[in-house]
Amino acid sequence: MKTSNPTIGDGITRPETPSTSFWERKTAEILGLAGIQINGRRSWDLRVRNIQFFPNLFAHHSMGLGDSYIEGWWDVPRLDEFFHRVLQARLDEKVRPTWELAWLRVKALLLNLQSGARAFEVGKKHYDLGNDLFQAMLGPHMAYTCGYWKEANDLPQAQEAKLELVCRKIGLRPGQRVLDVGGGWGSFAKFAAERYEARVTAITISKEQAELGRERCAGLPVEIRLQDYRDLKGERFDHIVSLGMFEHVGYKNYRSFMEIMDSCLDDQGLFLLHTIGGNDTQLETDPWLDRYIFPNSLIPSPRQITASLEKIFVIEDWHNFGPDYDKTLLAWFDNFDAHWDEIKDRYDGRFYRMWKYYLLQCAGIFRARKKQLWQIVLSKRGVPGGYEPVR
Repeated sequence: MKTSNPTIGDGITRPETPSTSFWERKTAEILGLAGIQINGRRSWDLRVRNIQFFPNLFAHHSMGLGDSYIEGWWDVPRLDEFFHRVLQARLDEKVRPTWELAWLRVKALLLNLQSGARAFEVGKKHYDLGNDLFQAMLGPHMAYTCGYWKEANDLPQAQEAKLELVCRKIGLRPGQRVLDVGGGWGSFAKFAAERYEARVTAITISKEQAELGRERCAGLPVEIRLQDYRDLKGERFDHIVSLGMFEHVGYKNYRSFMEIMDSCLDDQGLFLLHTIGGNDTQLETDPWLDRYIFPNSLIPSPRQITASLEKIFVIEDWHNFGPDYDKTLLAWFDNFDAHWDEIKDRYDGRFYRMWKYYLLQCAGIFRARKKQLWQIVLSKRGVPGGYEPVR
């Protein structure tokens, strides 16, 4: 990137102004609390190339950090470890909220950011980016959710173990009808139909997902629809699964989501909810992730989920394997990086840095245990004699 701004790092000198030197000292002071040095030699140390990074960081926080990375103003050998250390030291709690975060909070309070009218926005902006991108990144199962690494040695094994885990948790049997809410590229539908001879109806808000999912599931008892969950009416299923979709529902819709799932589930059936979860209740997402990656998304908290379930479902099992998302995200990045030359003609260098930042930032978040991954098994009236947890 061409710039007339002064730079530092890599042996380059530059003039100092009182304002930039002040923000540089403040940045060094705060990062030092996490054991991170500016222009240090360790894999988690920042290399700053543009001194405007410093005032921009304090003005815009997470937005400034991400935007300046995309522009090449700073680098770090291991983004995942940088974020792990930043978040483990709770540096995000030591700075004041920015106007970007305040505006997201106001919008979340005043508007339903996940309304039916907005339902397909994240599909168009994120999931429709290009099937070539996701095929390069996700591997043969095309599963865009956390793998289960308990006994897995690589990503395909971890994803197969996760799909098997889901089927076993709901006690899936041949011929049963399953609703997959947020079906993606048909990863669960294909697995359940091939391995368990189930009949699967999967819904997604992504046109690209639906088209490729239908190709992948051709010849199987699988129906993939381009449909919002609010349009499910008059159908009943033996079981329901929702893998990595609840993050797009929004706190104003959690209760109605559960009511719709209740209306679609057989009285003896099980509903497995697989979702990223937060340690505390929030009404907004990170501004950078909202702008570039997942518009209108929201990570639910335990309190929000349990409140939405009251007098509808019985919690049979709550399984947390959040650390496995760290491994999954690193594997996704390795795939993306290894196949970049094959897909770069459709994207560009800024996209590469944006996508790398997204994947490795999230890996650091899960490593620091700031976010979790939950699989919650729900029944309508309680499993007679009790539910036997599957691990």
